[in-house]
Amino acid sequence: MYFLSEQERKQLLKGLLPKTRRTEVADELRGWNWPEPPIEPVYPVRLALYEVAGRYCPTGRDVYLRHVHGVKTEPTVPMIQGALFHAVISYVLLQTKRLIYLHGVERYREVLGQLNRLAEGDTLGEEADRHLRRLPETDREQVREKARVLRDFEVTQVMARIQDILVRQPYIGTDSLASLAVPVVVEQKLDGSFIGLSSQLSVDAYTSLEMMILDTKFAQRRDFHRLTTTGYAMVCEAVYEYPINIGCVVYGRFAGDRLVVEKDFHVIDDELRQWFLEERDQKSRSVYEEMDPGIADNCPAWCSYRTTCHPD
Repeated sequence: MYFLSEQERKQLLKGLLPKTRRTEVADELRGWNWPEPPIEPVYPVRLALYEVAGRYCPTGRDVYLRHVHGVKTEPTVPMIQGALFHAVISYVLLQTKRLIYLHGVERYREVLGQLNRLAEGDTLGEEADRHLRRLPETDREQVREKARVLRDFEVTQVMARIQDILVRQPYIGTDSLASLAVPVVVEQKLDGSFIGLSSQLSVDAYTSLEMMILDTKFAQRRDFHRLTTTGYAMVCEAVYEYPINIGCVVYGRFAGDRLVVEKDFHVIDDELRQWFLEERDQKSRSVYEEMDPGIADNCPAWCSYRTTCHPD
């Protein structure tokens, strides 16, 4: 899901990248400016990035209840599904890298053969299987089938990439093949404490080829989803001190036995950065001052905190 088609690559190279050169981001909004306002944390509270970026609760009361009152809730079925699908993607990409390093370029047929057997088998990876067992029995088989569709799609993608690279690069080495076939780091660990976040963040995928942050959603498209890529970009800027200007939210949905993928490419501009900082400061203040932001007028029916806010 993280690989770009030729059309998407052209959109990125000819559309977004030139736009980032014309749209200068204010230096004060770069992550490396973390010792100074407005990046400098106002409150000594360290929130997870998903807590800042997630506006599923319109008032942010979920963050308040979790940190101030210690309210713990069980993950919903959509939350478990999302974690399972992420685990499947990571499993295929990591297995691909492992097989390339294990067998090398000279035994590429063995790499392709084992990937093909992976798609034909039942395994989804240990982490995905663990998430699957957390689901209600009535949902398991349907979700398992979706996970298989996703796994097979990913396997097909990486096999095609390996063969395409080998055709065009006859003298390629093992390390180069692995980095080109799977040019992303999945579950990249980051320390977000510089900008007032948790020190143990994990970004879905980071690609150095396009200098872009990717985040995957198996959910309805929302405007605030761009806050996640924005937050990770600012954390990367704080940690590594180089600019990241482009984010991409990858949306996956299932249509029968097919996977449909849409990508939301966007410039991580001043507006998104300011919005992210406003969310961080508002929610951090709510926790630090133990100030209840109140129950939302349009509380989502599927919210795991709904019974807490609406006990009747």
